[in-house]
Formats: sequence, C-alpha cells, structure tokens
Amino acid sequence: MSKKLTIGLFGFGVVGQGLYDIIKTKNLNLEIVKIAIKNPEKDRSLPKELFTTDRDDILNNPEINTVVELINDTEAAFEIVSRALSSGKNVVSASKKMIATYLNELIELQQKHGTSLLYEGSVCGSIPIIRNLEEYYDNELLHSISGIFNGSSNYILSKGFLEGLDYASALKQAQDLGFAETDPTMDVGGYDAKYKLIIAAAHAYGVVIDPKDVLNVGIQNLSAKDLQYAREKNLKIKLVPVAKELDDRHVTLFVLPKFVNESEFLYNVEYEYNGVTVQAAFADQQFFFGKGAGGHPTGSAVLSDIAALRYNYAYEYKKAKADNNRLQFTNNVDINIYLRYEDEALVEALEFEHIHERFYSGSYKFVIGKVNLQKLIDNQQQIADTGAFVAFADQLSGVALAANKLQEAEA
Repeated sequence: MSKKLTIGLFGFGVVGQGLYDIIKTKNLNLEIVKIAIKNPEKDRSLPKELFTTDRDDILNNPEINTVVELINDTEAAFEIVSRALSSGKNVVSASKKMIATYLNELIELQQKHGTSLLYEGSVCGSIPIIRNLEEYYDNELLHSISGIFNGSSNYILSKGFLEGLDYASALKQAQDLGFAETDPTMDVGGYDAKYKLIIAAAHAYGVVIDPKDVLNVGIQNLSAKDLQYAREKNLKIKLVPVAKELDDRHVTLFVLPKFVNESEFLYNVEYEYNGVTVQAAFADQQFFFGKGAGGHPTGSAVLSDIAALRYNYAYEYKKAKADNNRLQFTNNVDINIYLRYEDEALVEALEFEHIHERFYSGSYKFVIGKVNLQKLIDNQQQIADTGAFVAFADQLSGVALAANKLQEAEA
C-alpha cells in the first residue's frame, strides 16, 4: 500500500506548473503543502497562502515528508536538497548541473540518513532512462550510451539542416519559443548535455566523474559549409554525448557534434525531441525516444519519481558499490574527428595520429583524422577562439579512407 506524500515544492516555473497541472488531474494520495518562490509579486493561478519566499517554511516543517526541487540556482539547489535529505525528507530533483556536480556528496547523504533522492526528470525530460540504466542493464553487458540529450541545440540543428536557417536565426527562434535561454551557452555549448551524460554514466557504469574532466564542444561555431558537407555525404549533424566502455577497466565520456547517417536512430530525431541509444552486448541496440524539454514532459518524469517514493523506492547505486567494478574514467582514447579550421597551428597542436582526408578550397579547409581525446581538451580554448568546428566523425573516417584508397589505385 502506498503512503501519503506531503510535498514542499521549490520553484513554480515551467516544470513546476506542468507538474501541478498533471497532479491536479489525478488522485495520487499526495498533497502539495507549500510552494517556495523567489518573486512574491508575480501573479499566480493558485491561492496566495500556498506560496512562500522562506525556504525554512518547507525545510523545517515536520508535516512535509517530501521535497521537490525545480530551481535554476545550482548552489541554492544543493543546499535545499542536502538539508532536506539530512532532515529525513525524501527528495525529487530535476537540477542536472547540481546533481552532476555534487553526486558523490548526495550519495553519501542518502546513505548516512536513510533518505532517497530521485532525479529522472534531470536527464532527457520524459524519457525514463535513469531507472532503466539503474535496474535493467548490468554494466559488464553495456557497451555504450549515446544520444541527443538537449532539445534546444537539436532544435537549432534541425532548423539549419531541414529549413536552411543560419545559426543566429535558428537560435533566435529557439529563444523566442522558450527552448533556449537568453544566454544559450549551457545548451549550445554542450554543458547541459554533459551534466546529463555524467548522471546517466553513474547509473550505467557506476563511475562518478567530475564535470571539469569531461570534454564538451558545442555547436556555436557551426557554419553553412559544415551543413553543406553533411548534405553531400547524406549525413546530418547532431550534438551527441557519448559514454563508452573501452575495456574491462576503462570508460570514456565526451560531448561533441557528430555526423550521423540514415541507419542510425538519431538521424530522425528532430527539433526539441531527445533520443537515447543503448548498445548492449546481447540486446544489441535499444532506443528511447521522447520530448526532452517542456513543462508537461519533464513534469511527467518528476511525477514518476514522486509516485515511486510512495513505495519507498531509492536508487541503490549497486554498480558504484560493487566490489568487482574496476571501471575508471579516462580521456586517453583516440577518436576520429572532422575539423573545419582556418589556423594551421591548431592542426599541428592537435597532433593528428592519422589523417584520412584533407581539403582546401578558398576559405574552406577541413581535415578528417584520428586524435587523442586529451589533445582536444588541451586545445579546447583555441578551438573556440579560432572559430573552428569539430565533430565526431566515425561515420566519415571510413568513407574518406575508402575514397583515398580508390584515388591511390586509380593513380
């Protein structure tokens, strides 16, 4: 039998409102007792007495047994969640940056106080990926997880590829629709996708990784030439986070734009939708698809966690705790990339180990080849400053290599 949840809600923005809309249509044996907000002057659709600007009205209220945290301030969110867990309250959160940054501390707090923190809504909106990675896949049988984790950047890429919009115009549309913030760096810079990837990898492989150690290169430097090149190769460009088991000791993570072909599930994931591909040893590829942003899609994931708490569900972090889990994170791995550049010094700095193809035509110069992931990290600032565009090019390297061999044979 489920227990009644008395909820203190932090934040009443798009997701908070979406959650409330869903809750009021169902009889779920739960009650929202108080909602903490920043702006008391803003018009609300609910009675004023339901709202407070004092977090202690929730955190110190013994009648509230569950806290739902949906705010944008990382440090404030961590303080709220850690205080709630320490005082015996279970928590549901959708704050991906806070969770990725403080995951070790949050796991320790849950273990110390016997409380539960759930955060399905922090990764890919409505897609139920965290609990599947936590419960369904054994990490020894899980080769990789990758996908489209950020709806804002995917919307911009779809507008550019399908409708021919330039980057600035596509970004403006995404901002006007509320898909991207006024400062879009978190989305288009790959930070949002990185935080989500780190959370997913913790449940996929049992590794907890500092976000500062993981490469994220975004789509800010995308040009019409890059899109045209993709079209000529019958490919699309997507911003794709990747977590991959390299061997029985090492796993790597990175976020890069990626060329995808028609045979890949991600090829047809457009606009604000997200998709997650799981590559398993025996199940082969499995694909999860759904809306990655918005009040009701994300609110539905938050509600799923709330409903699970009625039955005392908690993440067990079995993979992280397992004695036989020897996986460690590494950036010492070679990957194939496409680099469109102007500055030859950047090519030299990246120290390509093998070049499959080089092209020069006026101002358009690119190289496809193999580089060490750590070299990309070391030169990340130079990539940004020189306007270069980098993409994961596992689909291109084989094509380029075959073309080169054909040219050599004809010669």
